[in-house]
Amino acid sequence: MNPFFKAATAAAVIALFSPQTVLAAASDYVFEPVVAEVRNGPGSEIAVKLIHKPSGKAVEGAIIIRTRLDMSPDSMEAMTTTVEPTTEITPGIYKFRADFTMAGGWALKLQAKVQGEPETIVGTVVFTAKK
Repeated sequence: MNPFFKAATAAAVIALFSPQTVLAAASDYVFEPVVAEVRNGPGSEIAVKLIHKPSGKAVEGAIIIRTRLDMSPDSMEAMTTTVEPTTEITPGIYKFRADFTMAGGWALKLQAKVQGEPETIVGTVVFTAKK
């Protein structure tokens, strides 16, 4: 066997199984509610954590690029409401203010960018608005 081919093959195998070459993917992240039950009415605060699943740690500094809040958990996806980001005080916790117009299940659909991750993180967090 050609010595160059042997060396190239060995290098490829080492690179393939080396922990430094493990690539993250959008599926390695998940959004979770901080508290799933929220107050029904205007100006309610909701918060989510973005978790890196392999490490179990909250992800700081993500940029939320898109949000949508609707009642799809109660089969009323057309029922939407406004959702506005507020200041991230606790690292890894992303807070929003929303006007819940009806008690029931609400889905906060999010898209975020994480530094070093080429893919957009997409997730849905379900909240229950209580009277």
